[in-house]
Amino acid sequence: MLQIAPTYWYSWNFRVTDGSRTVADIALSWWREKGRMTIDGATYRVYREAPMSGAFVLEHAGGVLARAVKPSVLRREFIVRHAGRELTLRSRSMFRRAFVLLDDSREVGSIAPRSAFTRSAAADLPDDLPLPVRAFIVWLTVILWRREQNS
Repeated sequence: MLQIAPTYWYSWNFRVTDGSRTVADIALSWWREKGRMTIDGATYRVYREAPMSGAFVLEHAGGVLARAVKPSVLRREFIVRHAGRELTLRSRSMFRRAFVLLDDSREVGSIAPRSAFTRSAAADLPDDLPLPVRAFIVWLTVILWRREQNS
């Protein structure tokens, strides 16, 4: 299980750990929905293709590793595509910040805050997804949390 914690109490940058080992650092841009992730010394770009619409992209070394689309403006949900696989990241309920990851309609993972008053969270995501894709799913969740806080 991955542990997610902001790097500072006021920050939207996060450190992702697995046990005592840091596996990813996620840095969000202060404007627009973009950022970068550092995993095992490699830098990955995460961004939205267009300012107000378009897919969210995970890119490394000029190639796209994963892409996510938001099928509805009204729902907190993404369709994540990676290596021919399609997963759905969806809010567990309208009133909570927890998310589930679905493969078809079967729950295969989750991301949930530690409490109502913190941005620290735990992510139980499938081990068969590469770490950069799991970190991308965390980034998508953080984007939605930041949108909620800013609205």
